[in-house]
Amino acid sequence: MSIASAGGVAPDLRASSGDLAALLDEQAIRRVLLRYCRGIDRLDIELVRDCYWPQATDRHGPFTGTRDEFLAWVVPLLRRHTMTMHHIGNMLIDFPADRAAEPDIAVAETYGVAYHSGPPERDLRWNYAAGFRYVDRFERRDGIWRIADRVTAIEWVTPWDADLKRMKDFGDHLPRRDHNDPLYVTRTQADGEGGAERTPSGPA
Repeated sequence: MSIASAGGVAPDLRASSGDLAALLDEQAIRRVLLRYCRGIDRLDIELVRDCYWPQATDRHGPFTGTRDEFLAWVVPLLRRHTMTMHHIGNMLIDFPADRAAEPDIAVAETYGVAYHSGPPERDLRWNYAAGFRYVDRFERRDGIWRIADRVTAIEWVTPWDADLKRMKDFGDHLPRRDHNDPLYVTRTQADGEGGAERTPSGPA
């Protein structure tokens, strides 16, 4: 039984090999972006590093530099916070018009909101939420997609305070920024051999 379109004509649901390849590439790129957010929020620094090509550049707020320079800049800031949480939403991934000529390049625009908390309370340097867009040039090398160039466009910033005093009432399985976080514990149990994609570099 076919499903007719609004015009009464059954749509052609067959996808070309190019369409399927594009969908798989989009999924791979989306996964890189999600892994980046995991790495930042769990202080899994090697996971963040693995999202970029070694020669990649990042323009992130006041910072401009290479992948490793970015990590040297951002890691002390992350450790100054007690928590961060990055949500990503709208995501549009574009490929060159002539993919046959340039099959290994993509541009991704990703909207997000990030929450930050750190002592002292109400200090706006450490307690704020920010809306942003990641504008990324991705390159595929040896079948792997990674960020080759990133611009983080900050759209807005507003004060935000987490109610950390209530956290002790939320049970034993609280979030961590190390290998004892529930994610890594669960993956270790599921895999039986380490589980996590990378060993977190955060405080124990």
